[in-house]
Amino acid sequence: MALKLGENRLKHRIHDGGEVLLGLFNGLRGPYATEICAGAGFDWICIDGEHAPFDLPLVVQQHQIMSAYPSSLLVRTPDHDVTRIKQLLDAGVQSLLVPMVESIQTVEAIVEVLDYGPKGRRGVGTGVARGARWNRIPNYFQNAADELVLMIQLESIRGLEILDKVCAVPQVDVVFIGPADLAASMGSPGGERTEPVVAKVVAAIERIVHNGKTAGVMTLDERVFEQYQIAGARLIAVAVDTLILARETENQMTRFQSLI
Repeated sequence: MALKLGENRLKHRIHDGGEVLLGLFNGLRGPYATEICAGAGFDWICIDGEHAPFDLPLVVQQHQIMSAYPSSLLVRTPDHDVTRIKQLLDAGVQSLLVPMVESIQTVEAIVEVLDYGPKGRRGVGTGVARGARWNRIPNYFQNAADELVLMIQLESIRGLEILDKVCAVPQVDVVFIGPADLAASMGSPGGERTEPVVAKVVAAIERIVHNGKTAGVMTLDERVFEQYQIAGARLIAVAVDTLILARETENQMTRFQSLI
């Protein structure tokens, strides 16, 4: 039975230009929590494979759960390991956020495994790959890379030094700035909302836009959000499910505790 390669809605929305796409970072592993977040209306949801306890089978499970909802799925990889990235692609992940990039060689190595030979060096194992629907998608070898989104995350002073080079790589769809780690690299851990850090992020966003790429960033602060949006950021993470649960449970307890 022939199946059709799934269209990556996020890729098309990114390249259509104009709209700001709001996202949530997913750190809760439970399927109920995932469905609740997936139905909330976010444009995209990122499974945080870098900081949350997700292994490959759990990523696949989250992917299957979210596929019933309109929010686009992306995965933040744990690291730059191309073997792990190839596994995610075979599992059906079409959008990747690669964290803590500090060299153009890292980007080039990742780009190499996004496509099959002769263009790239992604391993051929479609008979056991969910992404290829176990050889049920015709022309998967020729078309799979066209539906992939590659987001490179620059999160340090050293990372920002290669920003222009990263923007020059055709396969990079989004350059995503990480303010929290950038603040730490600037000697101010926890200071992602301070003026020097925000100014540095704004300057980076403006350079990304100037280079013709889509700029991504995270902020949970409405004032900072406005600054990043004005600078040109179009892919903005504005929520983290674990923080929502932590803060709202505390708030609820505090509200009723005050009545005793």
